[in-house]
Amino acid sequence: MAKNEYKPRLIDIYQKQVTKQLVKKFAYKNVCQIPRLEKIVLNMGVGEGTENAKNIDGALTELEKISGQRPVIRRAKKSISNFKLRAGMPIGCSVTLRRNMMYEFLDRLITIAIPRVRDFRGLPIKFDGRGNYNMSIKEQIVFPEIDYDKIEKIRGFNITIVTSAKTDEEAFELLSAFGMPFVKQS
Repeated sequence: MAKNEYKPRLIDIYQKQVTKQLVKKFAYKNVCQIPRLEKIVLNMGVGEGTENAKNIDGALTELEKISGQRPVIRRAKKSISNFKLRAGMPIGCSVTLRRNMMYEFLDRLITIAIPRVRDFRGLPIKFDGRGNYNMSIKEQIVFPEIDYDKIEKIRGFNITIVTSAKTDEEAFELLSAFGMPFVKQS
């Protein structure tokens, strides 16, 4: 890392606090065993993209503002006549965040976006069995980067947090240590 390069706040928290908590709880013998974040993938499907290409452009610009990185257009692999869909038509967009961008996004998600969700009672504790977490945001307007007056339509998107954890329990402890607001277990 260059001398004047900015270091995200969550990297500092991970190095100073989270690793110690995880080693204490799971008694890792090697530093490489400690789970860490690998990437965060944002996916926004645009079903109306088949009728109007402007919808894809709107989704691209909104996802770019949210992530800080240019998304990739996802195209249909097969033709489905019932949905008026042909192979190669744009149906969504996605972006993969790694390193500093990933930590910056996670920090904004935890501290700014999730508290702005209406009637929020906590995130469900449902991992995929391999230590990865999926969640969805129903409205892109919870992010302050999105100007409410300039959006055409309320869109939701999916967030996948990929970790190097071997079990769901390790991944849960890792994300909890970062401050993810999970539902309280009773």
